[in-house]
Amino acid sequence: MTLIDFIKQQVSTTPKNIENTIQLLNEDCTIPFISRYRKDQTGNLDEVVIEQIAKLQKEYDTIVKRKEAILKSIEEQKALTPELEKKIVNSFDLNELEDFYLPYKKKKKTKADVARENGLEPLAKIIMAQNNDDIDFISSKYLNEKVINEDYALQGARDIIAEWINENIYVRKQLRRLYQRKANISTKVVKTKKDEPDAQKFNQYFDWSEPLTKAPSHRLLAMLRAENEGFIKFKIEVDTDEAFDIIDELVLKGQNSSTSHIQLAIEDSYKRLLYPAISNEALQEAKAKADANSIQVFANNLSQLLLAPPLGEKRILAIDPGFRSGCKVVCLDEKGDLLYNETIFPHAPQKEDAIAMKKIRSMVNAYKIDAISIGNGTASRETEFFIKKIAFDKPVQVFVVSEAGASVYSASKIAREEFPNYDVTVRGSVSIGRRLSDPLAELVKIDPKAIGVGQYQHDVDQTKLKEELDTVVVRCVNSVGININTASKHLLSYVSGIGEKLAENIVNYRSENGPFIDRKQLKKVPRLGEKAYQQGVAFIRIKEGKNPLDNSAVHPEAYPIVEKMAKDLKLSVNDLIANKEKTALIKPENYITPEIGLLGLKDIIKELEKPGLDPRKSAKVFEFDSNVKTIKDLKTGMVLPGIVNNITNFGCFVDIGIKESGLVHISQLKEGFVSDVNEVVKLHQHVQVKVTEVDEDRKRIQLTMIL
Repeated sequence: MTLIDFIKQQVSTTPKNIENTIQLLNEDCTIPFISRYRKDQTGNLDEVVIEQIAKLQKEYDTIVKRKEAILKSIEEQKALTPELEKKIVNSFDLNELEDFYLPYKKKKKTKADVARENGLEPLAKIIMAQNNDDIDFISSKYLNEKVINEDYALQGARDIIAEWINENIYVRKQLRRLYQRKANISTKVVKTKKDEPDAQKFNQYFDWSEPLTKAPSHRLLAMLRAENEGFIKFKIEVDTDEAFDIIDELVLKGQNSSTSHIQLAIEDSYKRLLYPAISNEALQEAKAKADANSIQVFANNLSQLLLAPPLGEKRILAIDPGFRSGCKVVCLDEKGDLLYNETIFPHAPQKEDAIAMKKIRSMVNAYKIDAISIGNGTASRETEFFIKKIAFDKPVQVFVVSEAGASVYSASKIAREEFPNYDVTVRGSVSIGRRLSDPLAELVKIDPKAIGVGQYQHDVDQTKLKEELDTVVVRCVNSVGININTASKHLLSYVSGIGEKLAENIVNYRSENGPFIDRKQLKKVPRLGEKAYQQGVAFIRIKEGKNPLDNSAVHPEAYPIVEKMAKDLKLSVNDLIANKEKTALIKPENYITPEIGLLGLKDIIKELEKPGLDPRKSAKVFEFDSNVKTIKDLKTGMVLPGIVNNITNFGCFVDIGIKESGLVHISQLKEGFVSDVNEVVKLHQHVQVKVTEVDEDRKRIQLTMIL
């Protein structure tokens, strides 16, 4: 099977599109570049499909390398037959390949190895032949100083047969199918740990049973966490009789003198060898699916979070609220640079609200503040109420933003580099302000796992999680584009083709030479070669630069085409940009080149209509219910405004303006069946919810969106 055939089985597109995509990937083109600027070659495949092709290419390479290693190992043992070689070459199933390799795999000394050393393999072959021989009599011929009696000889022969059954590829394949269809999960509590405080969060799994195929990802991961923490014992099983029936059918040849011995070997093989291996395989397969599901939930949430509406280039006063330690206040300019910092104490125990109010008014006036950003942690609502009591001289918008991850950022190396002369409290406030101005630019500095969206992110495969989240960040950064003269090196590092080192070089070049005025200047950045320039240049923006196209998503390779379009319309490029009346006159088919086809040209015309358009919406002020300040204020039946702040497979969590978020179970999102939470709600969506249950002791709130 060729690579194209392998990918075609799982991706719905033409072989030519796959072939062109692989060629571009092999030429070190990035996925954002391919999906945006090579649509004519890929047949307009989007980033998700191109990412899938890239993953399948890696999977194919892994299988090919494993096959080569298996063939080499068996050949070195001088055991590779033409028939076996053909089976291995034709297989693209890793489980099947490992089954082929199992008899030749180096392993610790087994019971069967001991029996062979004792000369009992011929006896095992006679039993397996099932020819109605007198097995008890024949076994007496294999006695020696190590095989002291017939029972010992027969046990040794059965050990060898058990291993043969375990290595039988058809037996393993059929059992694997049985587990895939009918495996059942069951759990039991560890009695000595049952009464520990942490055990109670897993109490529903103290005595649990359900089909493996029915277990949703969040439940499987919860059970595995409970087992890892020692609170439960976990099993994956099928009906033993059904498993034995499958093996009997493949191994037994009817009733004869060997039958009882083979049945004993089957029982031993299943319980000692097959069950542990196949059940573990089934668990790992289910865990991999649960991981993939959970990672996808996290990726979707992260994407929505990164693409949250920005306020834009405004002057912001940001507050990290607190009680005893006070509220840390910073003032930021339009670029997010720190202008001033202060600590105020408007709340108990100090209650210096008059002094605090005067300071806030003074800062708003002195630094020409447009908006106030308040972190949603401790004392958030109290601080919001305090700020809204201040009579400002001009309209000032007040926002409450998620401060998840702000403390992680403030203690990080990135924050220390940005603000070496300020402590963590000031850095945290700066992060709260900047994430209102531009969530994407600020959140890329924080480990996504610290942002607080997703489900069981610490229980999934961490390598795969990081790969997927990095892909999401790259996708988001490049879909928006970045201002090269204001972007941090951390934001720049996610630009197509750039990476950490080149991002650092760009920032250093900017510091030494002043702002970029032309995209071509990128070529002067140390170590930024033609390939990196080609891949990244169109994702950077230069405002008020020499060439108006430098502030658009038009790639420089298409500048001559745009110039020709303008010339044909007797306009300058500047007059063509954002001139919908004139761009409507352009016939893209007149400008096709060997490099840029119809799809690419349509994108260029679309971009000329609205150059550099940010795909994100604008931030909007949200008002929580002023009567609800803590969980004690909640009553069943209350209808409240809220903001969706996390999405899982089983529902969404909604911030209703207090410390604890409430859960809207998937069954309570709307009338009727809901298969995917994302079909109904998105992160940061403003919603109306009704309180259905409040558990103050466990700090749990149940909500419904069915009003």
